[in-house]
Amino acid sequence: MARQRGFTLLEVLVALAILATALGAAVKVASENAANAAYLRDRTHAHWVAANQLNRFQARLEALPESGPAEGVERLGGRDWHWRATMAPWAPELEGLPGIPGLRRLEVAVHRDQAREQQPLATARVVLVPEGGRLGTIDDLEEGGFDGL
Repeated sequence: MARQRGFTLLEVLVALAILATALGAAVKVASENAANAAYLRDRTHAHWVAANQLNRFQARLEALPESGPAEGVERLGGRDWHWRATMAPWAPELEGLPGIPGLRRLEVAVHRDQAREQQPLATARVVLVPEGGRLGTIDDLEEGGFDGL
Protein backbone atom coordinates (compact mmCIF):
# COMPACT_ATOMS: atom_id res chain seq x y z
CA MET A 1 0.00 0.00 0.00
CA ALA A 2 1.37 3.38 -1.03
CA ARG A 3 1.69 6.07 1.64
CA GLN A 4 -0.23 9.28 0.87
CA ARG A 5 1.39 12.66 1.18
CA GLY A 6 -0.11 15.57 3.13
CA PHE A 7 -1.21 16.42 6.59
CA THR A 8 -3.53 14.43 8.74
CA LEU A 9 -6.70 15.98 10.07
CA LEU A 10 -5.20 16.12 13.56
CA GLU A 11 -2.16 18.07 12.32
CA VAL A 12 -4.37 20.57 10.52
CA LEU A 13 -6.53 21.07 13.62
CA VAL A 14 -3.48 21.64 15.84
CA ALA A 15 -2.06 24.16 13.35
CA LEU A 16 -5.39 26.01 13.22
CA ALA A 17 -5.59 26.11 17.03
CA ILE A 18 -2.09 27.61 17.22
CA LEU A 19 -2.92 30.15 14.51
CA ALA A 20 -6.20 31.13 16.20
CA THR A 21 -4.42 31.66 19.51
CA ALA A 22 -1.72 33.81 17.90
CA LEU A 23 -4.26 35.91 15.97
CA GLY A 24 -6.39 36.34 19.09
CA ALA A 25 -3.39 37.63 21.02
CA ALA A 26 -2.51 40.03 18.19
CA VAL A 27 -6.06 41.42 18.08
CA LYS A 28 -6.06 41.87 21.87
CA VAL A 29 -2.75 43.78 21.79
CA ALA A 30 -3.98 45.99 18.97
CA SER A 31 -7.22 46.84 20.78
CA GLU A 32 -5.36 47.59 24.04
CA ASN A 33 -2.98 49.89 22.16
CA ALA A 34 -5.92 51.74 20.59
CA ALA A 35 -7.63 52.13 23.97
CA ASN A 36 -4.40 53.34 25.56
CA ALA A 37 -3.86 55.88 22.77
CA ALA A 38 -7.39 57.21 23.27
CA TYR A 39 -6.85 57.47 27.04
CA LEU A 40 -3.57 59.33 26.58
CA ARG A 41 -5.21 61.68 24.07
CA ASP A 42 -7.98 62.43 26.59
CA ARG A 43 -5.46 63.04 29.40
CA THR A 44 -3.47 65.39 27.17
CA HIS A 45 -6.58 67.34 26.24
CA ALA A 46 -7.64 67.51 29.90
CA HIS A 47 -4.21 68.89 30.86
CA TRP A 48 -4.52 71.52 28.12
CA VAL A 49 -7.96 72.52 29.41
CA ALA A 50 -6.61 72.84 32.97
CA ALA A 51 -3.64 74.91 31.79
CA ASN A 52 -5.92 77.08 29.64
CA GLN A 53 -8.18 77.77 32.60
CA LEU A 54 -5.27 78.65 34.90
CA ASN A 55 -3.99 81.01 32.20
CA ARG A 56 -7.43 82.62 31.96
CA PHE A 57 -7.35 83.26 35.71
CA GLN A 58 -3.78 84.55 35.48
CA ALA A 59 -4.69 86.91 32.63
CA ARG A 60 -7.69 88.05 34.68
CA LEU A 61 -10.11 87.02 31.94
CA GLU A 62 -12.14 85.25 34.62
CA ALA A 63 -12.67 86.10 38.27
CA LEU A 64 -10.89 83.96 40.84
CA PRO A 65 -13.16 81.54 42.73
CA GLU A 66 -12.95 83.43 46.05
CA SER A 67 -16.35 82.44 47.45
CA GLY A 68 -16.62 78.82 46.38
CA PRO A 69 -15.88 76.59 43.43
CA ALA A 70 -16.17 77.95 39.91
CA GLU A 71 -17.28 75.54 37.21
CA GLY A 72 -17.36 75.66 33.47
CA VAL A 73 -17.13 73.84 30.18
CA GLU A 74 -14.44 74.19 27.54
CA ARG A 75 -14.64 72.65 24.09
CA LEU A 76 -11.41 71.06 22.90
CA GLY A 77 -10.70 68.24 20.49
CA GLY A 78 -14.33 67.92 19.44
CA ARG A 79 -15.72 67.33 22.93
CA ASP A 80 -16.79 69.25 26.01
CA TRP A 81 -14.50 69.17 29.04
CA HIS A 82 -15.95 70.05 32.44
CA TRP A 83 -13.66 71.87 34.83
CA ARG A 84 -13.97 72.96 38.46
CA ALA A 85 -11.69 75.55 40.04
CA THR A 86 -11.31 75.79 43.81
CA MET A 87 -9.18 77.98 46.01
CA ALA A 88 -7.97 77.17 49.51
CA PRO A 89 -5.37 78.46 51.95
CA TRP A 90 -1.98 76.88 51.43
CA ALA A 91 0.87 76.56 53.89
CA PRO A 92 3.93 74.83 52.46
CA GLU A 93 6.04 72.84 54.82
CA LEU A 94 9.49 73.66 53.53
CA GLU A 95 12.25 72.66 55.85
CA GLY A 96 14.23 75.62 57.12
CA LEU A 97 11.93 78.29 55.68
CA PRO A 98 9.50 80.40 57.68
CA GLY A 99 5.82 80.21 56.85
CA ILE A 100 4.41 82.72 54.37
CA PRO A 101 1.04 84.06 55.48
CA GLY A 102 -1.70 84.61 52.97
CA LEU A 103 -0.75 82.02 50.36
CA ARG A 104 -3.65 80.41 48.55
CA ARG A 105 -3.68 77.44 46.22
CA LEU A 106 -5.82 77.57 43.09
CA GLU A 107 -6.65 74.14 41.71
CA VAL A 108 -8.40 73.26 38.45
CA ALA A 109 -9.70 69.71 38.00
CA VAL A 110 -10.92 68.53 34.59
CA HIS A 111 -13.46 65.75 34.04
CA ARG A 112 -14.93 64.07 30.98
CA ASP A 113 -18.52 64.45 32.12
CA GLN A 114 -20.55 66.97 34.02
CA ALA A 115 -21.39 64.53 36.85
CA ARG A 116 -17.71 64.50 37.91
CA GLU A 117 -18.21 61.12 39.56
CA GLN A 118 -14.85 59.69 38.59
CA GLN A 119 -11.39 60.95 39.41
CA PRO A 120 -10.41 63.94 37.29
CA LEU A 121 -8.37 63.21 34.19
CA ALA A 122 -6.12 66.17 34.97
CA THR A 123 -5.49 68.56 37.85
CA ALA A 124 -3.38 71.70 37.70
CA ARG A 125 -2.39 73.88 40.65
CA VAL A 126 -0.84 77.30 41.16
CA VAL A 127 -0.07 79.36 44.24
CA LEU A 128 -1.40 82.87 44.67
CA VAL A 129 0.93 85.25 46.44
CA PRO A 130 -0.78 87.96 48.53
CA GLU A 131 1.22 90.90 47.11
CA GLY A 132 -0.82 92.01 44.13
CA GLY A 133 -2.35 88.57 43.62
CA ARG A 134 0.48 87.43 41.34
CA LEU A 135 0.15 83.85 40.22
CA GLY A 136 3.07 81.47 40.20
CA THR A 137 3.64 77.76 40.21
CA ILE A 138 4.40 75.72 43.27
CA ASP A 139 7.76 74.93 41.67
CA ASP A 140 8.56 78.67 41.58
CA LEU A 141 7.87 78.91 45.29
CA GLU A 142 9.99 75.89 46.17
CA GLU A 143 12.88 77.25 44.08
CA GLY A 144 12.64 80.70 45.69
CA GLY A 145 11.46 82.31 42.46
CA PHE A 146 8.96 84.72 44.02
CA ASP A 147 9.95 88.26 44.96
CA GLY A 148 10.64 88.68 48.64
CA LEU A 149 11.53 85.08 49.42
